[in-house]
Amino acid sequence: MRKKIVAGNWKMNMDLAEGLKFTASIDKYFKDKPSGKAQVILCTPFIHLAGASDILKHGKVALGAQNCASEASGAYTGEVSAWMIKSTGAEYVIIGHSERRTYYHEDDKLLSKKTLLAINSGLKVIFCIGESLNERESGKHFLIVKRQLEEGLFTLTENQMDMIVLAYEPVWAIGTGLTASPEQAQEMHKYIRDLVKEKYGNECAKKMPILYGGSCKPSNAAEIFSKPDVDGGLIGGAALKKEDFTAIVEAF
Repeated sequence: MRKKIVAGNWKMNMDLAEGLKFTASIDKYFKDKPSGKAQVILCTPFIHLAGASDILKHGKVALGAQNCASEASGAYTGEVSAWMIKSTGAEYVIIGHSERRTYYHEDDKLLSKKTLLAINSGLKVIFCIGESLNERESGKHFLIVKRQLEEGLFTLTENQMDMIVLAYEPVWAIGTGLTASPEQAQEMHKYIRDLVKEKYGNECAKKMPILYGGSCKPSNAAEIFSKPDVDGGLIGGAALKKEDFTAIVEAF
């Protein structure tokens, strides 16, 4: 059975004290509950990682970063490498988020390089793919997602793919209040799974978690998560509110 995952992406929010207080509240919530169906992940800014790792010692909630450098080490002022992230106790890193692609012009070649560095550092990668509104309206959404997978990820071996979690982000549904319908999400998730199957075989495709990331909230999470190829969510705005985030996890 595929792993179910709900990952909260804080983006550039919360100072150190706020972030650690929030982490502690999420930790306490899940520590007092029996283990659920979903793996919960908090993807925090770099400044929170070491402190959050200390709080999340019991292991019910995992920790991730939102990005990593495209080099292993060296004279790259301001960058944070994958092995530095791993040294904090984090287990995951988000690579290829639409905001990194759009605002910082990260292309598939660069994301492929980051992904390999992350895997070689022992991090699991939440690899994001998805189309813009123009690309969907022009009927190019399948082609865009296929290209992002082929150029950004499909250079990996089948064993390396065990370290990958895919996240489909319809870019037009991030921070806009728009949401892909459950049927649209399922259609794209199935297409993605079929591409993985074509490249790596049925076994790899069957165990590949594919998350939905695009204005997922308590009111729509259960319906989206009920689709057979949707294995959870990469949550943005709702991940900053304990009640909303925990309700989304509880949707499983």
